[in-house]
Amino acid sequence: MAVWKCNKCGNTVDLQTPPNTCPSCKEKCEFVDVSCYIPECGGAESGNVNEQVFQESYKTPK
Repeated sequence: MAVWKCNKCGNTVDLQTPPNTCPSCKEKCEFVDVSCYIPECGGAESGNVNEQVFQESYKTPK
């Protein structure tokens, strides 16, 4: 399972694939896979979020 982050509101969901509509902001948003795939945050099987990717993927709402 992957952790997907909405680029509009920052909400995260644990799903195989990202949803079409964000369950938090109820809009059609771009989702970024922020799952950890490196040993420093636990690796792919940990279910952890890669904080660096999480921070870099945030877009300020317009």
